[in-house]
Amino acid sequence: MRLTKYTDLALRVVMSLAAIGEEASTIRKIADAMQVPYSHLTKVAAQLQHLGLVDSRRGRGGGLMLTERGREASVGGLMRHLEGEGDVVDCEGVTPCPLSGACRLRSALRQAQEAFYASLDSLTVADLSQSPTGPVLLSLVSTNS
Repeated sequence: MRLTKYTDLALRVVMSLAAIGEEASTIRKIADAMQVPYSHLTKVAAQLQHLGLVDSRRGRGGGLMLTERGREASVGGLMRHLEGEGDVVDCEGVTPCPLSGACRLRSALRQAQEAFYASLDSLTVADLSQSPTGPVLLSLVSTNS
C-alpha cells in the first residue's frame, strides 16, 4: 500500500507541530524544513484546521499550533480520513476489471488495508514526536527560523 503525498504531508505537519509543543510555527517554516512546496502545505493545513487538529492564528506571533485533539488523534484514524474510503485497486476504472463481480482479491485487499490502519490506531500524533524523531524535527524547524 502506498500513501498519497497529501497524507504524507499532513503527517509531517502534525509531527512537526507536536515536536515544538505549545509554540506556533508557520507553514513557511515547515515547508522549508520539509523541503516541500508552500502551496501544498497551505492546502494540508487548511484541512487539518477544518478537522480541528490544528489552530491557526494570524499576525505577529501567529502561525499553526497543534490542538489537544490533534495531539491525541489516532494516526490510523487520521490516515483513514485523509486517504478516504477508496479501494486499494480501482476495479471499476476506465477499463473495468472483468473479474469485478467474482473477485476475491478486492475484499482481501480491503481487509489488508483495514488491518494496516488498525495497526496504527493505538499510535497518537504525540507519539510520533517522541525521541528520536522529535529532536530531529525540532532541529529542522528551528534551523529554518
